[in-house]
Amino acid sequence: MTTNEIYERVHENLNWLKMSTAESVLDMAVEHSVKEGMSFLETLDRLLAEEVDHRKTSSIETRTKLANFPARKYLDDFDLGFQPSIDRKVLDDLRTMRFLANGDNVILLGPPGVGKTHIAIGLGIDAIKAGYSAYYLNSASMISKLKAAAQRGTLERALKNMCRPKLLIVDEIGYLPMDREAANLFFQLVSRRYEKGSTIYTSNKSYGEWGEVLGDNVIASAVLDRILHHSITMNIRGESYRLQYRRKAGLTTIPPQKMGEDYK
Repeated sequence: MTTNEIYERVHENLNWLKMSTAESVLDMAVEHSVKEGMSFLETLDRLLAEEVDHRKTSSIETRTKLANFPARKYLDDFDLGFQPSIDRKVLDDLRTMRFLANGDNVILLGPPGVGKTHIAIGLGIDAIKAGYSAYYLNSASMISKLKAAAQRGTLERALKNMCRPKLLIVDEIGYLPMDREAANLFFQLVSRRYEKGSTIYTSNKSYGEWGEVLGDNVIASAVLDRILHHSITMNIRGESYRLQYRRKAGLTTIPPQKMGEDYK
């Protein structure tokens, strides 16, 4: 078999194996291999590395799109200098995904606008990059989906779907009060995920106010008992990011938000 025939067969085999990236860089890899005097294994390693890198990037992009994030927020873009109440060591440890490996929950507490959602989504994107599945829901959407499923008789399926991701993000607990049905549905979700997967919760309410949010102190106690059993709480006390940028632009004269009291 001639060199040209071998070359064509390699192209055909890469195409059949659906290794499109390796096929697209084959000519360049062969040329570089000849110039640099690379061995067969070195050339093969380079081809496979190109293919794997492309597939990893594509996988991350696909899983990020499926995660239902309302926007893409990255932790590298978060201004920690603006929120000194955040312990950088705690955040850095969260970014190692140790909490996911341990099945721990993360609760982000603080007043509106201090960056809770940014951190939650940023951790979700980091989790996806680390190979985990993640899914985002704000509390209103979560309750709406569960109520609709209950009415259709498909609640069991909906709960299973919300338990599939290794990391679930439930955002904005406390912005709207829950009626008794909503509180019971939320309790069922928390119970299903208990010690089976990690959840990031964000809330503008202290734990002592969750009875009011859920409309029932008994349900709130049961929910918190399961959430807090294996958990990390991050209390964010500071000024609203939104007001900061509006103030810098001279668009508001609202006084800076007071450093909030401990939300635990």
